[in-house]
Amino acid sequence: MKNLKEQLYKMCIDYVQAKINEAKQGIDDAQYAAAEESKSSAGDKYETAREMMQQETDRYQLQLNEANKLMVALSKVNYNSEYTSADAGSVVTTNNGNFFVAISAGSFTVAGLAFFVVSPQSPIGIKLAGKKAGDAFELNGRAYQIQQVG
Repeated sequence: MKNLKEQLYKMCIDYVQAKINEAKQGIDDAQYAAAEESKSSAGDKYETAREMMQQETDRYQLQLNEANKLMVALSKVNYNSEYTSADAGSVVTTNNGNFFVAISAGSFTVAGLAFFVVSPQSPIGIKLAGKKAGDAFELNGRAYQIQQVG
């Protein structure tokens, strides 16, 4: 189980790092485009283009801030522990899928098994919190039976 959690954790790191790199590249591209626009434009057209590039930079800056928050949240996840109840860093197997409680990152596949990577603050993360093997809960009309927590 430890190796599985380590793989999932590393996939989360890669996911967040890709978001950070993408946002940084977007900021660089927008700033470069703004600089190029200022060399070749004058008047109102220049001001409009510069404003558009500033909005683009701001949008990427927000994405970068969100990705950095995800990285901070991920750094607080202890995947090395074995859990008996669901918590951040645990893998939970249910009759309706496998979950890794860490950050909201979609679905990853490890050893041919799909894992939904969910935040402890997400609706499913809240429902999973503190649950043990044998416990059950319902979310959005779907019944979940916890088979294993690790």
